[in-house]
Amino acid sequence: MARSTPTILHLLVAALCIFCSATAFSSASSDVDGFIGCLSASIPPSRIKTPASTNYSSQLMSAVHNLRYVLPGIARPLVIVAAGEPAHAQATVLCGRRNSVRVRTRSGGHDYEGISYASIHPNEHFAVLDLGELRSINIDASRAEAWVGVGATLGELYYAAGAANKTFGFPAGNCPTVGVGGHLSGGGFGALSRKYGLSVDNVIDAVVVDVEGRLLNRSTMGKDLFWAIRGSGGESFGVVLSWKVRLVPVPETVTVFSIRRLRNQSAVELITKWQEISPALPRDLYLRVLVQNQQVNFVSLFLGRCGQLVDTMRARFPDLGMTEGDCQEMSWVKSTVFFFYNTANLPAEVLLNRTGANYFLKVKSDNVQEPMPRQAWESLWDKWLEKPEAALVMLDPYGGVMRTISPSATPFPHRNDLYQLQFFSFWFENGTETLEKRLSWVRGVYEDLAPYMPKNPRSVYVNYRDLDIGINELEGNVTSYAKARVWGEKYFKGNFKRLAAVKSKVDPDDFFRNEQSIPPLPAAKW
Repeated sequence: MARSTPTILHLLVAALCIFCSATAFSSASSDVDGFIGCLSASIPPSRIKTPASTNYSSQLMSAVHNLRYVLPGIARPLVIVAAGEPAHAQATVLCGRRNSVRVRTRSGGHDYEGISYASIHPNEHFAVLDLGELRSINIDASRAEAWVGVGATLGELYYAAGAANKTFGFPAGNCPTVGVGGHLSGGGFGALSRKYGLSVDNVIDAVVVDVEGRLLNRSTMGKDLFWAIRGSGGESFGVVLSWKVRLVPVPETVTVFSIRRLRNQSAVELITKWQEISPALPRDLYLRVLVQNQQVNFVSLFLGRCGQLVDTMRARFPDLGMTEGDCQEMSWVKSTVFFFYNTANLPAEVLLNRTGANYFLKVKSDNVQEPMPRQAWESLWDKWLEKPEAALVMLDPYGGVMRTISPSATPFPHRNDLYQLQFFSFWFENGTETLEKRLSWVRGVYEDLAPYMPKNPRSVYVNYRDLDIGINELEGNVTSYAKARVWGEKYFKGNFKRLAAVKSKVDPDDFFRNEQSIPPLPAAKW
C-alpha cells in the first residue's frame, strides 16, 4: 500500500485517539491480523516484519546482545515495526491498543534481560517497536545543547559532541554501543557523573508518544511525566523518541591511566582502601576498579593534565603507586575510546561502530553504602574469583555532584551510596551445563555478599536490570502494585510509589507493561 500523506496520517491518528480514549484496553485475545492491517494504513509494508518476513530474524537480531533471550522457550514478537519517523511510533501505539497487541520498545543498544524484544512468558503476545533508525543528533554549539534520537548510541553522541567542539562532553556510560534511549531512561551513569551528575540531570526536554498516540514535549507532558521518564527504566509511560541534552564543558586535554595489580601485589588491600578513597576524590577525578583474570585494574579519567593528577594521587591514594609514566594525555573523546577498548591506539571513529559482541549474559549488582571489610574481599577472592567461570567484577564510584542532588529529584535514588558493584558474567559456549555453571557463579556471589549490603531494600540500578529480584503479576488486567513493590523498591526505593502514581495518571489501563514495568497505583494507596 502506498504511504499515506502526512495530512491523511494525522487524521487517522486523531481518529484512533478518539477510539482509544473511549475504550479501555481489552484483555481479549490479540487481533494480530487487525493490528497488521491497522499498521499498513500508515506505515510502509517494508517496515512491518512478521515471522513470515524474510528479514524478520535479521531485524530481531540487529540489536540482540544477550543470546540467552533467543533460546527456545523465550517468546518472540508477533510483529516488529521498524520506525522511520515519529508517526510510525504513534500509529504502532494506537494500532496496538485498538487490537489488544501490547508494544515493547527498543532503541537498539543493550538490554541485560532482553525485555525490550523478548518475554520469559512463552505465551506472551506483543509487538516490538524498533527505534534504531531514529538516531539523528543535532547539536546547537552556541548553546551547548543537542537533540538526540533514541536510536543513537552513546558512542555516536560522544563523537558528534567532540566533532562540534573539542570542549564538549556528555556524562553517560563507558560502553559506546549502549543506546541513548534506554540509557537515559534509566538514569545514565558514567565517568563524568561525579563532575556533572547523571545523564538525566542534564536532560532539558524530551519528545514522547503517550498511550493516546499524542506527541508530547516537556511543556505538554507536565512535570510529573517528565520526572518519571528520567530514570524509571523506560517503556512504562510511553515511547520516548528523542532527548534534548545539555552538553558539559571538558578540557581540550584530559588524562587517563590504567594500573594493574596482582593479588600478591596487595590487590585486596588496594580494593579495600579504594572503597573509602574513590568516592571522596575531587570531582574532576573518576577512578574505577575492574577485577578479571585474577588481577585488578585501576582505570582513571582526570579532567586535567598529568602533573596535577600525579600530585592528587600521591596525596590521596599513595598506596597505588601511580607515577607520571602511567599517564596518557588525550582529548575527552579519545578517553571514551580508551575506557571501552583499554587502548588509545584506535581512531575516534570506532565510536561509530554500532555492532557489539553477541554472547550469553547474566549480571547482578549492588549499590554499596558501607565499605566491605578486608576479610570479605579475601573470602570473595578465595571462594569465587579463582574459579574458571569467574566473571568480570566492576566497581564504579559515586560521590561528587551526584551526592549534592536529592535522591527524589529523579527516580534514580542511589545518589548517597558509595559505589556500584557489578558482577558481569558473559560466555560464548551454548549449552545447559555451561549456562547453569555461569548462573550459579553469579548468583552465588550475590548471596554470599548479602551480609555486607544494605537491607530493606537491597538496592539495584535499573539499567542493570535483574529479573531475579522479582517479576510482575496481574490482578485483573493490570499489574499488581503490591507484587511489583518486591522489585520496584530495590530499583527506586521511596520513589517507586510516586512512579506508580504517575502511571495511574498517564496509563491507567496498563497498556505499556512488561516483566518489570511500573504498575498503576491503586486508588486506595493515594
